[in-house]
Amino acid sequence: MAAHMRWALRQLLRTRNTPNFRRSVKTRSSYQSQCSIQIFSTAQPQPATGTSHFSIRQLSIQTQDTPNPRSLKFLPGKPVLGSGTLDFPTSTSAGSSSLARDLFEIEGVKSVFYGPDFITVTKTDEDVEWTDIKRHALEAIAKFFESGDPITTGAVHHESSFSEDDDEVVSMIKELLDTRIRPTVQEDGGDVIFKGFEGGTVQLKLVGSCTGCPSSTVTLKSGIQNMLQFYIPEVNNVEQVEDEVDEINAKVFSDLERKLQK
Repeated sequence: MAAHMRWALRQLLRTRNTPNFRRSVKTRSSYQSQCSIQIFSTAQPQPATGTSHFSIRQLSIQTQDTPNPRSLKFLPGKPVLGSGTLDFPTSTSAGSSSLARDLFEIEGVKSVFYGPDFITVTKTDEDVEWTDIKRHALEAIAKFFESGDPITTGAVHHESSFSEDDDEVVSMIKELLDTRIRPTVQEDGGDVIFKGFEGGTVQLKLVGSCTGCPSSTVTLKSGIQNMLQFYIPEVNNVEQVEDEVDEINAKVFSDLERKLQK
Protein backbone atom coordinates (compact mmCIF):
# COMPACT_ATOMS: atom_id res chain seq x y z
CA MET A 1 0.00 0.00 0.00
CA ALA A 2 2.75 2.44 0.94
CA ALA A 3 4.62 1.70 -2.29
CA HIS A 4 1.44 2.33 -4.29
CA MET A 5 0.91 5.68 -2.56
CA ARG A 6 4.50 6.69 -3.27
CA TRP A 7 4.02 5.80 -6.93
CA ALA A 8 0.84 7.91 -7.01
CA LEU A 9 2.69 10.82 -5.44
CA ARG A 10 5.44 10.70 -8.03
CA GLN A 11 2.82 10.59 -10.80
CA LEU A 12 1.12 13.64 -9.27
CA LEU A 13 4.34 15.60 -9.10
CA ARG A 14 5.14 14.80 -12.72
CA THR A 15 1.70 15.93 -13.88
CA ARG A 16 1.87 19.71 -14.11
CA ASN A 17 -1.80 20.23 -14.99
CA THR A 18 -3.05 18.86 -11.68
CA PRO A 19 -4.31 21.52 -9.27
CA ASN A 20 -2.09 22.85 -6.51
CA PHE A 21 -3.03 22.60 -2.87
CA ARG A 22 -5.72 25.18 -2.14
CA ARG A 23 -6.39 26.78 1.19
CA SER A 24 -9.67 25.51 2.54
CA VAL A 25 -10.68 28.85 4.01
CA LYS A 26 -13.70 30.15 2.13
CA THR A 27 -13.26 33.74 3.23
CA ARG A 28 -10.04 34.24 1.27
CA SER A 29 -10.27 37.63 -0.44
CA SER A 30 -8.95 38.21 -3.96
CA TYR A 31 -9.34 41.99 -3.77
CA GLN A 32 -6.55 43.84 -5.50
CA SER A 33 -5.93 47.50 -6.05
CA GLN A 34 -3.30 49.15 -8.19
CA CYS A 35 -1.54 52.38 -7.31
CA SER A 36 0.71 54.44 -9.55
CA ILE A 37 3.46 56.24 -7.68
CA GLN A 38 5.04 59.23 -9.38
CA ILE A 39 8.77 59.46 -8.82
CA PHE A 40 10.37 62.82 -9.49
CA SER A 41 14.04 63.09 -10.37
CA THR A 42 15.82 66.33 -11.17
CA ALA A 43 18.54 67.08 -13.66
CA GLN A 44 21.28 69.70 -13.29
CA PRO A 45 20.13 73.33 -13.59
CA GLN A 46 20.44 74.76 -17.10
CA PRO A 47 23.17 77.46 -17.14
CA ALA A 48 21.30 79.78 -19.49
CA THR A 49 18.00 79.85 -17.63
CA GLY A 50 18.83 78.76 -14.10
CA THR A 51 15.91 76.35 -14.21
CA SER A 52 15.91 72.61 -13.56
CA HIS A 53 14.16 69.97 -15.62
CA PHE A 54 12.25 67.30 -13.76
CA SER A 55 11.54 63.87 -15.17
CA ILE A 56 8.59 61.87 -13.93
CA ARG A 57 8.51 58.07 -13.76
CA GLN A 58 5.60 55.96 -12.64
CA LEU A 59 5.81 52.70 -10.72
CA SER A 60 2.60 50.70 -10.57
CA ILE A 61 2.30 48.75 -7.32
CA GLN A 62 -0.59 46.40 -6.67
CA THR A 63 -1.89 45.69 -3.20
CA GLN A 64 -3.71 42.49 -2.39
CA ASP A 65 -5.67 41.41 0.67
CA THR A 66 -4.57 38.21 2.41
CA PRO A 67 -6.49 35.73 4.59
CA ASN A 68 -4.90 37.52 7.54
CA PRO A 69 -6.71 40.86 8.09
CA ARG A 70 -3.54 42.22 9.70
CA SER A 71 -1.39 41.56 6.61
CA LEU A 72 -1.34 43.28 3.22
CA LYS A 73 0.58 42.10 0.18
CA PHE A 74 2.39 44.59 -2.07
CA LEU A 75 3.33 43.59 -5.62
CA PRO A 76 5.76 46.08 -7.22
CA GLY A 77 5.54 44.42 -10.63
CA LYS A 78 9.20 43.38 -10.58
CA PRO A 79 11.28 40.80 -8.70
CA VAL A 80 11.79 41.34 -4.98
CA LEU A 81 14.01 38.39 -4.06
CA GLY A 82 13.53 36.56 -7.35
CA SER A 83 13.47 33.25 -5.51
CA GLY A 84 13.18 32.22 -1.89
CA THR A 85 11.77 34.21 1.03
CA LEU A 86 13.04 36.37 3.87
CA ASP A 87 11.22 37.10 7.12
CA PHE A 88 11.69 40.16 9.34
CA PRO A 89 9.54 39.46 12.42
CA THR A 90 10.81 42.53 14.30
CA SER A 91 12.58 45.79 13.53
CA THR A 92 15.77 44.49 15.15
CA SER A 93 15.94 41.73 12.51
CA ALA A 94 15.90 44.20 9.60
CA GLY A 95 19.57 45.17 9.68
CA SER A 96 20.30 43.53 6.33
CA SER A 97 17.65 45.45 4.35
CA SER A 98 17.22 49.21 4.02
CA LEU A 99 13.69 48.79 2.67
CA ALA A 100 12.63 46.68 5.66
CA ARG A 101 14.09 49.29 8.00
CA ASP A 102 12.14 52.03 6.22
CA LEU A 103 8.92 50.03 6.47
CA PHE A 104 9.43 49.49 10.19
CA GLU A 105 9.69 53.27 10.57
CA ILE A 106 6.00 53.48 9.64
CA GLU A 107 3.82 53.67 12.72
CA GLY A 108 1.75 50.52 13.18
CA VAL A 109 4.01 48.10 11.26
CA LYS A 110 4.78 44.93 13.19
CA SER A 111 6.61 42.73 10.66
CA VAL A 112 7.85 42.61 7.06
CA PHE A 113 8.19 39.63 4.76
CA TYR A 114 9.81 39.32 1.32
CA GLY A 115 8.76 36.79 -1.31
CA PRO A 116 10.00 36.18 -4.85
CA ASP A 117 7.90 39.03 -6.27
CA PHE A 118 6.00 40.49 -3.33
CA ILE A 119 6.35 42.22 0.03
CA THR A 120 3.98 41.46 2.91
CA VAL A 121 3.48 44.07 5.61
CA THR A 122 1.76 43.06 8.85
CA LYS A 123 0.35 45.66 11.22
CA THR A 124 0.40 45.52 15.00
CA ASP A 125 -3.34 45.36 15.58
CA GLU A 126 -6.58 45.00 13.64
CA ASP A 127 -7.76 48.31 15.11
CA VAL A 128 -4.91 50.14 13.36
CA GLU A 129 -6.18 51.60 10.07
CA TRP A 130 -4.49 50.58 6.84
CA THR A 131 -4.88 54.00 5.20
CA ASP A 132 -1.72 55.69 6.49
CA ILE A 133 0.34 52.49 6.63
CA LYS A 134 -0.52 51.69 3.01
CA ARG A 135 0.29 55.19 1.75
CA HIS A 136 3.66 55.36 3.50
CA ALA A 137 4.53 51.78 2.50
CA LEU A 138 3.81 52.52 -1.16
CA GLU A 139 6.07 55.56 -1.00
CA ALA A 140 8.88 53.60 0.70
CA ILE A 141 8.67 50.71 -1.79
CA ALA A 142 8.62 53.05 -4.81
CA LYS A 143 11.57 55.04 -3.49
CA PHE A 144 13.54 51.86 -2.81
CA PHE A 145 13.10 50.38 -6.29
CA GLU A 146 14.05 53.71 -7.84
CA SER A 147 17.28 53.74 -5.83
CA GLY A 148 18.61 50.50 -7.33
CA ASP A 149 19.93 49.36 -3.94
CA PRO A 150 20.15 45.60 -3.20
CA ILE A 151 17.05 44.26 -1.48
CA THR A 152 19.16 42.58 1.21
CA THR A 153 22.75 41.93 2.19
CA GLY A 154 21.78 38.89 4.28
CA ALA A 155 20.99 35.26 3.61
CA VAL A 156 17.75 34.30 1.86
CA HIS A 157 15.70 31.24 2.80
CA HIS A 158 15.27 29.15 -0.33
CA GLU A 159 12.75 26.40 -0.88
CA SER A 160 13.43 23.28 1.16
CA SER A 161 16.73 22.08 -0.25
CA PHE A 162 17.13 18.35 -0.52
CA SER A 163 19.91 16.70 1.42
CA GLU A 164 21.71 13.42 0.82
CA ASP A 165 20.87 12.60 4.43
CA ASP A 166 17.11 12.78 3.79
CA ASP A 167 15.32 9.45 3.84
CA GLU A 168 12.58 8.63 1.34
CA VAL A 169 9.75 9.96 3.50
CA VAL A 170 11.41 13.31 4.21
CA SER A 171 12.26 13.70 0.52
CA MET A 172 8.60 13.18 -0.42
CA ILE A 173 7.42 15.62 2.24
CA LYS A 174 9.76 18.29 0.91
CA GLU A 175 8.73 17.55 -2.66
CA LEU A 176 5.05 18.01 -1.85
CA LEU A 177 5.72 21.18 0.13
CA ASP A 178 7.85 22.72 -2.62
CA THR A 179 5.71 21.87 -5.63
CA ARG A 180 2.12 21.81 -4.37
CA ILE A 181 1.78 23.63 -1.06
CA ARG A 182 4.32 26.47 -0.95
CA PRO A 183 3.20 28.17 -4.21
CA THR A 184 -0.33 28.62 -2.89
CA VAL A 185 0.79 29.81 0.54
CA GLN A 186 3.03 32.36 -1.18
CA GLU A 187 0.05 33.55 -3.23
CA ASP A 188 -1.47 34.53 0.12
CA GLY A 189 1.63 36.49 1.13
CA GLY A 190 3.30 33.89 3.35
CA ASP A 191 5.46 30.80 3.27
CA VAL A 192 5.75 27.39 4.91
CA ILE A 193 9.17 26.11 5.94
CA PHE A 194 10.04 22.49 6.70
CA LYS A 195 11.68 22.19 10.12
CA GLY A 196 11.70 18.44 10.74
CA PHE A 197 9.96 15.07 10.77
CA GLU A 198 9.94 13.07 13.98
CA GLY A 199 7.71 10.29 15.26
CA GLY A 200 5.22 10.70 12.42
CA THR A 201 4.88 14.46 13.01
CA VAL A 202 5.86 16.99 10.36
CA GLN A 203 7.13 20.21 11.92
CA LEU A 204 6.49 23.35 9.90
CA LYS A 205 7.09 27.02 10.46
CA LEU A 206 4.55 29.47 9.00
CA VAL A 207 5.86 32.95 8.18
CA GLY A 208 4.68 36.14 6.50
CA SER A 209 0.92 36.63 6.44
CA CYS A 210 0.52 33.15 7.96
CA THR A 211 1.98 34.34 11.27
CA GLY A 212 -0.90 35.01 13.64
CA CYS A 213 -3.45 34.41 10.88
CA PRO A 214 -6.85 33.28 12.26
CA SER A 215 -7.03 30.59 9.56
CA SER A 216 -3.51 29.20 10.05
CA THR A 217 -4.75 26.24 12.11
CA VAL A 218 -7.31 25.36 9.45
CA THR A 219 -4.60 25.64 6.80
CA LEU A 220 -2.36 23.25 8.71
CA LYS A 221 -4.93 20.64 9.63
CA SER A 222 -7.52 20.73 6.84
CA GLY A 223 -5.11 21.60 4.06
CA ILE A 224 -1.48 20.67 4.51
CA GLN A 225 -1.96 17.74 6.90
CA ASN A 226 -4.71 16.14 4.79
CA MET A 227 -2.59 16.32 1.64
CA LEU A 228 0.54 14.93 3.28
CA GLN A 229 -1.38 12.10 4.95
CA PHE A 230 -3.12 11.16 1.70
CA TYR A 231 0.12 10.61 -0.19
CA ILE A 232 2.48 9.70 2.65
CA PRO A 233 1.04 7.11 5.09
CA GLU A 234 3.93 7.66 7.51
CA VAL A 235 2.64 11.17 8.32
CA ASN A 236 0.37 11.13 11.37
CA ASN A 237 0.29 14.80 12.27
CA VAL A 238 1.42 18.28 11.27
CA GLU A 239 2.34 20.88 13.87
CA GLN A 240 3.48 24.48 13.77
CA VAL A 241 6.78 25.29 15.45
CA GLU A 242 8.77 28.45 16.07
CA ASP A 243 12.49 29.03 16.29
CA GLU A 244 13.83 29.87 19.73
CA VAL A 245 14.66 33.41 18.62
CA ASP A 246 11.08 33.87 17.37
CA GLU A 247 9.69 32.83 20.73
CA ILE A 248 11.97 35.35 22.47
CA ASN A 249 10.97 38.12 20.06
CA ALA A 250 7.28 37.32 20.54
CA LYS A 251 7.65 37.51 24.32
CA VAL A 252 9.53 40.82 24.12
CA PHE A 253 6.89 42.29 21.82
CA SER A 254 4.07 41.04 24.04
CA ASP A 255 5.70 42.59 27.12
CA LEU A 256 6.12 45.88 25.26
CA GLU A 257 2.47 45.88 24.21
CA ARG A 258 1.36 45.37 27.83
CA LYS A 259 3.54 48.26 29.00
CA LEU A 260 2.16 50.57 26.32
CA GLN A 261 -1.41 49.65 27.24
CA LYS A 262 -0.72 50.64 30.85
